[in-house]
Order: sequence, then structure tokens, then C-alpha cells
Amino acid sequence: MIGRLNHVAIAVPDLEAAAAQYRGALGASVGAPQAEPDHGVTVVFIELPNTKIELLHPLGDDSPIAGFLEKNPAGGIHHVCYEVEDIRAAAARLSESGARVLGDGEPKIGAHGKPVLFLHPKDFNGCLIELEEV
Repeated sequence: MIGRLNHVAIAVPDLEAAAAQYRGALGASVGAPQAEPDHGVTVVFIELPNTKIELLHPLGDDSPIAGFLEKNPAGGIHHVCYEVEDIRAAAARLSESGARVLGDGEPKIGAHGKPVLFLHPKDFNGCLIELEEV
């Protein structure tokens, strides 16, 4: 059901510093900051030959990333994103297997302009999973 790894998301306390580190120290291709108000985050994508890194920073006080950074002030891996061909079929299959889809179960449009869903980390060995329809 899942396809390729789309990205690994890292929550960071300082988006500008993190982007500069990837650009300078690692020589990576770093995109511009992109506000995602529906998800409460500002993101920066780092393009790699085989996947992407997504830097996440809180957008507003209600951001889920703000809570994550309170518990992990230095930042850290927040989630991994896998591609799926049909997000509604994937959600139905996962629900039938006992996995919990977060939120109201309806896909939202993600940072790439495509439908996304998140799966409860307690159902996946402590890892928050994002699914993105391709």
C-alpha cells in the first residue's frame, strides 16, 4: 500500500538557523519558508536526490509543533511521510486494521498541495505517520 518515502519532518526551534545549517554545512538545496496555516506550521523543504527533509516550525501559539518543542526544546524528528496512490482507500484499509487516523478522518491539503492524513503514533511504534496522495 505505501509507496516511497516522501519526507522526514524535523521540528526545529529556529527555522532560519536550521535552514542555514543545511544550506551551509551540508550544502543542501533549501527552499523558501512556506506558511501552512491549516496545519499550524511554517515549513522549509530540503531537496535530496532520493527524498526530502521538511523543517517544521510553529505558526501561532496553537501549533502542534509548539507542544512538541516544549517537550523537545532542541527539536527532533516529528514524523515520516509515505506516499499512497489513493488516500481514502489507504485510510479505510488502515481503519479496518485497527489503526487510528487523526483528526476527523478527512484528508487536508498539505504543503505540496496534495491530500494528507496523519496516523496515531501509538499504532506505529511511537512514530507519527503522514500519508500523502500522489
